[in-house]
Amino acid sequence: MADFELVTDGLRFPEGPVAMDDGSVILVEIADGKITRVKPDGSRETVATPGGGPNGLAMGPDGKLYCCNNGGFNYVENNGMLAPHGIADDYSGGRIERIDIATGEVETLYKDGDFGCRLRGPNDIVFDAHGGFWFTDHGKQNFESRCHDIVGIFYGKADGSHLEEVIFPSYNPNGCGLSPDGKTLYAAETFTCRLTAFNVIAPGKVDDAAGPGGPGIPLYRPAGYKFFDSLGVEESGNICVATIGECGISVISPQGELVEFVETDDIFTTNICWGGADMMDAYICCSGTGRLVKTRWKRPGLRLQHNA
Repeated sequence: MADFELVTDGLRFPEGPVAMDDGSVILVEIADGKITRVKPDGSRETVATPGGGPNGLAMGPDGKLYCCNNGGFNYVENNGMLAPHGIADDYSGGRIERIDIATGEVETLYKDGDFGCRLRGPNDIVFDAHGGFWFTDHGKQNFESRCHDIVGIFYGKADGSHLEEVIFPSYNPNGCGLSPDGKTLYAAETFTCRLTAFNVIAPGKVDDAAGPGGPGIPLYRPAGYKFFDSLGVEESGNICVATIGECGISVISPQGELVEFVETDDIFTTNICWGGADMMDAYICCSGTGRLVKTRWKRPGLRLQHNA
């Protein structure tokens, strides 16, 4: 297991970490419906309280945060481990929100039904070099009705002028990221535990590389009892997928080979981001136990669009 430093604990299912230049990390606490800034000394302050289920975060071209809000989960807690469990009793609808870091103002940029799109549980988000962003919709499970949404992968413009479901269907997509050259979109599916690569041919467009199978080429799928969550991309192009069940980060090459597996001690290891001057400080969300931890990564992470 890597040498991890505890940054802070007591978080309520942290996800969507964004490393800031001042050494702080802004993340979501899904179970508390809020956005939190974690300072280098571990102290915390609330940035905004959008409610529902804030999930993925990314910095936009206007210096504001863009948030995938899944509308909320129910939770179960057992032996100090918190876990999502189906759709929230007070589910408030899937949406994309824009958040002013300075004021905490929350604006709904896109919601269910806009541009004819159905948003159930937006999950992870990544900006491209053109000012638009890709995001996944993980959907919702309703245990009472024994239903699971059929969902897709979307592209939106930061000015609120366009939203499109580009890839449908996608089976419970969770993490998403772009290759360093922006020509490949990666998406990780949770329950199929499959990482798929899509060839980006224009802003918000992918080709039909799989032929009759639709867009996307399956890149990697491990054996065993494990599930994929959110992901980050290294400067080298490796894809680092948070892996639930096996507990850690699966590092996968662009050719679909397992480079290494970085073990953690939380079954709900959900996301990773990088910061520091050399982009080798890795921040990992150990969500079940409510911790943000830090370690020195072997390779630098990719500096994301609009992150200074």
